[in-house]
Amino acid sequence: MIRRNIPWRRAPAKPLNPAENLNRALRKTASFSPGERIAVAVSGGADSVALLHLLLEIREQAGIVLSVVHFNHKLRGKACDADEKFVRKLAAAHGLEFFVAHEDIAARAKRERGNLEEVARKARYAFFEKLVREERIAKIAVAHTADDQAETVMAHILRGTGLAGLGGIHPQAGAVFRPLLNVRRQELREYLRAKRQRWREDATNLDTKRMRARIRQKLMPLLQKNFQPAVVGHLCQLAELAREDEAYLDAQVGEWRKALAQESPYEARVALADLLAGPKALKARLLRQIVRSVKPRGGQLSSMHVAAVLDLAAQKDSGKALQLPGGVEVRRDRDSIRFRGSEIAALQTPQESAPREYSYELDLRSGSAELPLVALSRRLFFRVIDWPAEGRETSETGAVLDRDRLRLPLVVRNWRSGDAMRPLGHRKRHKLARLLNEKSVSRWEKETWPVLTSGGELAWVRGLPVSAELAAGAKTRKAVLITEEPAS
Repeated sequence: MIRRNIPWRRAPAKPLNPAENLNRALRKTASFSPGERIAVAVSGGADSVALLHLLLEIREQAGIVLSVVHFNHKLRGKACDADEKFVRKLAAAHGLEFFVAHEDIAARAKRERGNLEEVARKARYAFFEKLVREERIAKIAVAHTADDQAETVMAHILRGTGLAGLGGIHPQAGAVFRPLLNVRRQELREYLRAKRQRWREDATNLDTKRMRARIRQKLMPLLQKNFQPAVVGHLCQLAELAREDEAYLDAQVGEWRKALAQESPYEARVALADLLAGPKALKARLLRQIVRSVKPRGGQLSSMHVAAVLDLAAQKDSGKALQLPGGVEVRRDRDSIRFRGSEIAALQTPQESAPREYSYELDLRSGSAELPLVALSRRLFFRVIDWPAEGRETSETGAVLDRDRLRLPLVVRNWRSGDAMRPLGHRKRHKLARLLNEKSVSRWEKETWPVLTSGGELAWVRGLPVSAELAAGAKTRKAVLITEEPAS
């Protein structure tokens, strides 16, 4: 009898059920700790209803306290109210606290001239953040699935994207976590059918006028049937790898940014030589990081915006500027590229700008004073000293005034147009704008540049010799020493 060697094969592993999948995902991501109050975002659809039931199954083992949150965006009239009623009853059936918010998203989108889906998403997540901020809950579980992840990556590819867009939906963002990103949508429906649990269907998911619905209803089935049955898994793996690479590159560029960029609140500066010398991929990432740090409001930076900034840096003419989304202005200033976002930009058009004025009266009766300048991330120190005894140690600083020549009020304020003084060593008065230009102080820096006035006259300007009329001299008995340090 002829015997054939038949290779031994391991029996296929029994597929994990959704509850086991969820348990594994939670252990892997450590999304919460025992005792935490976890809210489940439930729309009424199958995915979120399944997520709630899955968390109910493991809540005792995990030691968590569950509640339900629902956002009624009023986009589908009575259907939205029916969704809310369904979710409210579901929460009550399991004795869970129920949080709900209502907003007319269509009206808001019209006011803001925004994309309906994006406005709805922002409003929904703002509601979640409010609950966390008020400490009513600690974290929010959201029911995005592997199918949602694949559809998101595909949508980003079709619109045009970079590495960050390929990362798709992140498993965790702040207080929001998504434990079902490795679970297929069909698995959750089978799970609910086995439990005989009903759910609500959103008719807009079938409306192929929407790009996401067309991807879900037409493109993904076509790819699975005719090209790659495992397309969903492959796109999810692509997203995970892209997020890992994105996180690594962002961290590396973050270190590079610390070394190259000079930053203060809402402003940043990079030397042209440093910016133009780097590889394009790193330069683009550096620009995106800087813009994120200075912009005062939302706004997405596209590859075209990045290219425009690099083109501006490559030009020879100083003073040219461009506007970026989020209320950021970028200006070529001599040998630097400067980025600026105004704190009040949310109330302005992108073309508008306003100087950030400040004025603080100085009281030296105690012999010293300290003044934080938030706009410059600096702290100023004013100290009355015995000039004959201490003058030799401080004379090299140049920032020493004769206390007895000073007149009240003493005021620290920002530079104003028309300011003029005669610095020590000069024969005549000069406009401060000219003196600062000679020191290569940019237009933006001038707006917040600190000066000290004595009885309304300039006594000291940061970076310049003090006023010739008020400088400490041979007859000075008491002097005011001015120093500065970075704000801690």
